Amino acid sequence: MSSPGLRAISFACVALVLAFSPGRAPAQSGDQAPDASKNQADAAKQEKKARVDRAAEAGQALKGPAAFPECVWLGERVVGLLWRDDLDTAFRHLDLYDRFGCPGGHVQSTFRCVVRQGNIDPKATETLNSRVHSCWLDPEMASVSTQPAAAPAAQPAPGTNSK
Repeated sequence: MSSPGLRAISFACVALVLAFSPGRAPAQSGDQAPDASKNQADAAKQEKKARVDRAAEAGQALKGPAAFPECVWLGERVVGLLWRDDLDTAFRHLDLYDRFGCPGGHVQSTFRCVVRQGNIDPKATETLNSRVHSCWLDPEMASVSTQPAAAPAAQPAPGTNSK
């Protein structure tokens, strides 16, 4: 046999052995797929539970339409999007918010509360979400408690009047 023919046969044999032998890679990826899908399912359940908890908390703390679950969810999203300067998406959500009959003034006072508290680390999204939620529950109290105290007026010390 010639050298090119021998190479072709040896190549074919190696290809057949590799094709029909059980490899480690399929077993590993098969083992990891159920874990990954389980983690995603757990994360989805936790997110859903958190949303339900936030809506229930708002229902207890607020009265009127601002406590409706759809108003809480859309309103908090609008405020978060406004903070991140995603105005186009925020206005689309605000249209839905209005369509559900949710109070527009509550979005304004919540956004005012968030802004008055100062800057947020842009990498810490949970900080923004918790601030928005706490301001949604009580926009007036949260904004008052974070405002700096007024400095007392400077008065001259007694006995320092000069003529």
